[in-house]
Amino acid sequence: MPNSKKRKLIGLKHHKSKNPHKVIKHPSNAPTAATSKSSSKIKSKPPILPFDPATDRILLIGEGDFSFARSLIDHHAVFDLTATCFDSEAVLLEKYAPQASEHISHLVEEGTSLLYDVDATKLDKHKALTKSARFDKILFNFPHIGGKSKDVNRQVRSNQALLVGFFSSAKALLAPGGTVVVTLFEGEPYTLWNVKDLARHSGYDLQRSMKFEAGIYPEYKHARTLGNIDGGGGWKGEDREARTYVFEVREEKNTGWDDMRHPDRGGGGGKGKRKRGESDSESERDG
Repeated sequence: MPNSKKRKLIGLKHHKSKNPHKVIKHPSNAPTAATSKSSSKIKSKPPILPFDPATDRILLIGEGDFSFARSLIDHHAVFDLTATCFDSEAVLLEKYAPQASEHISHLVEEGTSLLYDVDATKLDKHKALTKSARFDKILFNFPHIGGKSKDVNRQVRSNQALLVGFFSSAKALLAPGGTVVVTLFEGEPYTLWNVKDLARHSGYDLQRSMKFEAGIYPEYKHARTLGNIDGGGGWKGEDREARTYVFEVREEKNTGWDDMRHPDRGGGGGKGKRKRGESDSESERDG
Protein backbone atom coordinates (compact mmCIF):
# COMPACT_ATOMS: atom_id res chain seq x y z
CA MET A 1 0.00 0.00 0.00
CA PRO A 2 1.44 3.46 -0.91
CA ASN A 3 2.65 5.54 2.00
CA SER A 4 0.17 8.34 1.32
CA LYS A 5 -2.77 5.91 1.53
CA LYS A 6 -1.43 4.43 4.75
CA ARG A 7 -1.28 7.94 6.25
CA LYS A 8 -4.85 8.62 5.20
CA LEU A 9 -6.11 5.43 6.82
CA ILE A 10 -4.22 6.21 10.00
CA GLY A 11 -5.49 9.77 9.89
CA LEU A 12 -9.09 8.59 9.62
CA LYS A 13 -8.56 6.52 12.76
CA HIS A 14 -7.38 9.68 14.51
CA HIS A 15 -10.39 11.55 13.16
CA LYS A 16 -12.82 9.20 14.88
CA SER A 17 -11.63 10.57 18.18
CA LYS A 18 -12.17 14.26 18.80
CA ASN A 19 -8.73 14.49 20.33
CA PRO A 20 -6.20 11.79 19.36
CA HIS A 21 -3.91 12.88 22.20
CA LYS A 22 -6.50 12.45 24.92
CA VAL A 23 -6.00 9.35 27.04
CA ILE A 24 -9.25 7.42 27.53
CA LYS A 25 -9.38 5.77 30.96
CA HIS A 26 -11.14 2.46 31.47
CA PRO A 27 -13.73 2.26 34.29
CA SER A 28 -11.44 0.06 36.35
CA ASN A 29 -8.80 2.78 36.31
CA ALA A 30 -11.20 5.63 37.03
CA PRO A 31 -10.36 7.71 40.12
CA THR A 32 -12.47 7.28 43.21
CA ALA A 33 -14.52 10.11 44.73
CA ALA A 34 -11.87 10.55 47.42
CA THR A 35 -9.09 11.10 44.93
CA SER A 36 -10.96 12.95 42.17
CA LYS A 37 -10.57 16.38 43.76
CA SER A 38 -6.86 16.03 44.41
CA SER A 39 -6.15 14.51 41.01
CA SER A 40 -8.10 17.23 39.19
CA LYS A 41 -5.68 19.81 40.52
CA ILE A 42 -2.71 18.16 38.86
CA LYS A 43 -4.45 17.24 35.60
CA SER A 44 -3.15 19.07 32.57
CA LYS A 45 -5.25 19.65 29.50
CA PRO A 46 -4.31 17.45 26.56
CA PRO A 47 -2.45 19.35 23.81
CA ILE A 48 -4.54 20.62 20.93
CA LEU A 49 -3.57 20.32 17.29
CA PRO A 50 -4.54 23.40 15.24
CA PHE A 51 -5.43 21.15 12.29
CA ASP A 52 -7.21 17.90 11.48
CA PRO A 53 -4.69 15.40 10.08
CA ALA A 54 -7.38 13.31 8.41
CA THR A 55 -9.31 15.97 6.51
CA ASP A 56 -7.39 19.25 6.25
CA ARG A 57 -5.34 20.33 3.26
CA ILE A 58 -2.38 21.93 5.01
CA LEU A 59 0.12 24.49 3.70
CA LEU A 60 3.31 25.22 5.63
CA ILE A 61 4.96 28.59 5.06
CA GLY A 62 8.54 29.50 5.91
CA GLU A 63 9.86 26.04 6.73
CA GLY A 64 13.51 25.98 7.74
CA ASP A 65 15.00 22.51 7.50
CA PHE A 66 11.57 20.84 6.94
CA SER A 67 11.72 19.08 10.31
CA PHE A 68 8.22 20.30 11.22
CA ALA A 69 6.84 18.96 7.93
CA ARG A 70 8.46 15.63 8.62
CA SER A 71 6.89 15.47 12.06
CA LEU A 72 3.43 16.06 10.60
CA ILE A 73 3.93 13.21 8.14
CA ASP A 74 5.59 10.70 10.47
CA HIS A 75 3.77 11.34 13.73
CA HIS A 76 0.40 12.85 12.83
CA ALA A 77 -0.39 10.98 9.61
CA VAL A 78 -1.21 14.18 7.71
CA PHE A 79 -2.36 12.98 4.31
CA ASP A 80 -2.43 16.25 2.34
CA LEU A 81 0.56 18.48 2.99
CA THR A 82 2.42 21.11 0.99
CA ALA A 83 5.55 22.53 2.62
CA THR A 84 7.33 25.65 1.40
CA CYS A 85 10.46 27.60 2.26
CA PHE A 86 11.79 31.05 1.38
CA ASP A 87 15.25 29.87 0.31
CA SER A 88 16.22 28.14 -2.89
CA GLU A 89 16.93 24.44 -2.56
CA ALA A 90 20.68 24.99 -2.90
CA VAL A 91 20.77 27.69 -0.22
CA LEU A 92 18.57 25.65 2.10
CA LEU A 93 20.79 22.56 1.84
CA GLU A 94 23.83 24.68 2.64
CA LYS A 95 22.27 26.53 5.58
CA TYR A 96 20.82 23.46 7.25
CA ALA A 97 23.34 20.74 6.47
CA PRO A 98 23.11 17.84 6.99
CA GLN A 99 19.60 17.49 8.45
CA ALA A 100 17.74 19.32 5.65
CA SER A 101 18.89 16.83 3.03
CA GLU A 102 17.71 13.93 5.17
CA HIS A 103 14.31 15.49 5.81
CA ILE A 104 13.79 16.41 2.16
CA SER A 105 14.65 12.93 0.92
CA HIS A 106 12.24 11.40 3.42
CA LEU A 107 9.42 13.81 2.52
CA VAL A 108 9.86 13.27 -1.21
CA GLU A 109 9.74 9.52 -0.66
CA GLU A 110 6.47 10.00 1.25
CA GLY A 111 5.00 11.98 -1.63
CA THR A 112 4.93 15.36 0.12
CA SER A 113 4.82 18.45 -2.10
CA LEU A 114 7.83 20.72 -1.49
CA LEU A 115 8.20 24.23 -2.92
CA TYR A 116 11.23 26.51 -2.76
CA ASP A 117 11.65 30.28 -3.28
CA VAL A 118 8.22 31.00 -1.80
CA ASP A 119 7.77 34.54 -0.49
CA ALA A 120 5.27 34.59 2.39
CA THR A 121 4.12 38.08 1.37
CA LYS A 122 3.36 37.07 -2.23
CA LEU A 123 1.51 33.79 -1.87
CA ASP A 124 -1.30 35.01 -4.11
CA LYS A 125 1.19 35.48 -6.95
CA HIS A 126 2.84 32.07 -6.74
CA LYS A 127 1.68 30.08 -9.78
CA ALA A 128 1.96 26.60 -8.27
CA LEU A 129 0.01 27.64 -5.18
CA THR A 130 -2.71 29.61 -6.94
CA LYS A 131 -3.33 26.76 -9.39
CA SER A 132 -3.72 24.13 -6.66
CA ALA A 133 -6.86 23.46 -4.65
CA ARG A 134 -7.34 25.83 -1.76
CA PHE A 135 -6.08 25.03 1.72
CA ASP A 136 -7.98 24.46 4.94
CA LYS A 137 -5.04 25.44 7.13
CA ILE A 138 -2.08 27.69 6.37
CA LEU A 139 0.61 27.52 9.07
CA PHE A 140 3.44 30.01 9.54
CA ASN A 141 5.68 28.94 12.41
CA PHE A 142 7.99 31.52 13.99
CA PRO A 143 8.06 34.07 11.16
CA HIS A 144 11.14 36.27 11.22
CA ILE A 145 12.96 38.35 8.62
CA GLY A 146 16.35 37.35 9.97
CA GLY A 147 19.31 39.67 10.12
CA LYS A 148 21.42 40.85 13.01
CA SER A 149 20.18 44.42 13.39
CA LYS A 150 20.23 45.65 16.98
CA ASP A 151 17.67 48.34 16.19
CA VAL A 152 14.61 46.89 17.94
CA ASN A 153 12.18 49.35 16.38
CA ARG A 154 13.40 48.57 12.89
CA GLN A 155 13.18 44.83 13.55
CA VAL A 156 9.64 45.21 14.88
CA ARG A 157 8.48 47.23 11.87
CA SER A 158 10.08 44.82 9.40
CA ASN A 159 8.52 41.76 11.01
CA GLN A 160 5.15 43.48 11.22
CA ALA A 161 5.37 44.17 7.48
CA LEU A 162 6.16 40.49 6.93
CA LEU A 163 3.06 39.42 8.86
CA VAL A 164 0.77 41.95 7.19
CA GLY A 165 1.97 40.78 3.77
CA PHE A 166 1.38 37.19 4.79
CA PHE A 167 -2.13 37.83 6.10
CA SER A 168 -3.05 39.71 2.95
CA SER A 169 -1.70 37.22 0.43
CA ALA A 170 -2.88 34.09 2.29
CA LYS A 171 -6.56 34.92 1.77
CA ALA A 172 -6.40 33.93 -1.90
CA LEU A 173 -5.30 30.41 -0.95
CA LEU A 174 -7.79 29.72 1.85
CA ALA A 175 -10.71 27.39 1.33
CA PRO A 176 -14.11 28.55 2.66
CA GLY A 177 -13.98 28.33 6.44
CA GLY A 178 -10.20 27.91 6.37
CA THR A 179 -7.85 29.43 8.94
CA VAL A 180 -4.31 30.77 9.15
CA VAL A 181 -2.19 29.65 12.08
CA VAL A 182 0.74 31.75 13.32
CA THR A 183 3.09 30.69 16.11
CA LEU A 184 5.37 33.18 17.87
CA PHE A 185 7.66 33.12 20.87
CA GLU A 186 6.37 34.66 24.06
CA GLY A 187 7.96 37.82 25.43
CA GLU A 188 9.71 40.73 23.77
CA PRO A 189 10.41 41.60 21.05
CA TYR A 190 7.73 39.26 19.67
CA THR A 191 4.91 40.66 21.77
CA LEU A 192 5.77 44.10 20.36
CA TRP A 193 4.67 42.88 16.94
CA ASN A 194 1.02 42.90 18.12
CA VAL A 195 0.08 39.99 15.87
CA LYS A 196 -3.60 40.09 16.91
CA ASP A 197 -3.92 43.73 15.91
CA LEU A 198 -2.12 43.12 12.62
CA ALA A 199 -4.51 40.27 11.83
CA ARG A 200 -7.56 42.33 12.80
CA HIS A 201 -6.54 45.21 10.54
CA SER A 202 -5.92 42.67 7.76
CA GLY A 203 -9.49 41.40 7.92
CA TYR A 204 -9.16 38.46 10.32
CA ASP A 205 -10.71 37.56 13.64
CA LEU A 206 -8.95 35.57 16.35
CA GLN A 207 -10.65 32.19 16.59
CA ARG A 208 -8.53 30.86 19.44
CA SER A 209 -5.00 30.75 20.82
CA MET A 210 -3.10 28.05 22.66
CA LYS A 211 0.29 27.23 24.07
CA PHE A 212 2.62 25.78 21.46
CA GLU A 213 3.58 22.30 22.61
CA ALA A 214 6.81 21.40 20.83
CA GLY A 215 6.73 17.97 22.45
CA ILE A 216 3.80 16.81 20.31
CA TYR A 217 5.92 17.30 17.20
CA PRO A 218 8.73 14.74 17.46
CA GLU A 219 11.52 15.27 14.91
CA TYR A 220 10.84 19.02 14.99
CA LYS A 221 13.82 21.21 15.82
CA HIS A 222 13.62 24.98 15.63
CA ALA A 223 15.71 26.23 12.71
CA ARG A 224 17.15 29.72 12.83
CA THR A 225 16.58 31.97 9.84
CA LEU A 226 20.33 32.44 9.46
CA GLY A 227 21.02 28.69 9.39
CA ASN A 228 22.81 26.22 11.64
CA ILE A 229 25.23 27.43 14.28
CA ASP A 230 28.54 25.65 14.77
CA GLY A 231 28.26 23.45 17.82
CA GLY A 232 24.49 23.84 17.88
CA GLY A 233 24.55 26.87 20.18
CA GLY A 234 23.13 26.99 23.68
CA TRP A 235 19.72 28.35 22.62
CA LYS A 236 17.01 25.93 21.49
CA GLY A 237 13.83 27.43 20.14
CA GLU A 238 11.75 24.33 20.81
CA ASP A 239 12.45 24.75 24.54
CA ARG A 240 11.23 28.34 24.64
CA GLU A 241 7.68 29.36 25.56
CA ALA A 242 5.60 30.05 22.47
CA ARG A 243 1.97 30.63 21.55
CA THR A 244 -0.12 29.62 18.55
CA TYR A 245 -2.83 31.94 17.17
CA VAL A 246 -5.62 30.69 14.91
CA PHE A 247 -7.25 33.35 12.73
CA GLU A 248 -10.28 33.17 10.47
CA VAL A 249 -11.22 35.60 7.72
CA ARG A 250 -13.79 38.08 8.97
CA GLU A 251 -17.16 37.79 7.32
CA GLU A 252 -18.07 40.96 5.47
CA LYS A 253 -21.37 42.30 6.74
CA ASN A 254 -23.81 43.69 4.20
CA THR A 255 -24.29 47.30 5.24
CA GLY A 256 -26.55 48.17 2.34
CA TRP A 257 -24.15 50.75 0.94
CA ASP A 258 -23.59 48.73 -2.23
CA ASP A 259 -27.33 48.50 -2.88
CA MET A 260 -27.72 52.22 -2.32
CA ARG A 261 -25.03 52.91 -4.89
CA HIS A 262 -26.62 50.42 -7.30
CA PRO A 263 -30.44 50.57 -6.92
CA ASP A 264 -30.84 48.36 -9.99
CA ARG A 265 -29.56 45.43 -7.87
CA GLY A 266 -32.74 45.34 -5.85
CA GLY A 267 -31.64 47.40 -2.89
CA GLY A 268 -34.38 49.95 -3.32
CA GLY A 269 -32.05 52.61 -2.01
CA GLY A 270 -32.11 54.89 -5.02
CA LYS A 271 -33.95 58.13 -4.46
CA GLY A 272 -34.00 59.32 -8.03
CA LYS A 273 -34.34 62.99 -8.78
CA ARG A 274 -35.82 65.03 -5.98
CA LYS A 275 -38.78 67.18 -6.82
CA ARG A 276 -38.47 70.89 -6.21
CA GLY A 277 -39.40 71.65 -2.63
CA GLU A 278 -39.28 68.01 -1.51
CA SER A 279 -37.30 67.37 1.69
CA ASP A 280 -34.98 64.45 2.39
CA SER A 281 -37.42 63.03 4.90
CA GLU A 282 -40.31 63.22 2.44
CA SER A 283 -38.25 61.55 -0.27
CA GLU A 284 -37.32 58.68 2.08
CA ARG A 285 -40.91 58.17 3.20
CA ASP A 286 -42.24 58.08 -0.32
CA GLY A 287 -39.43 55.85 -1.60
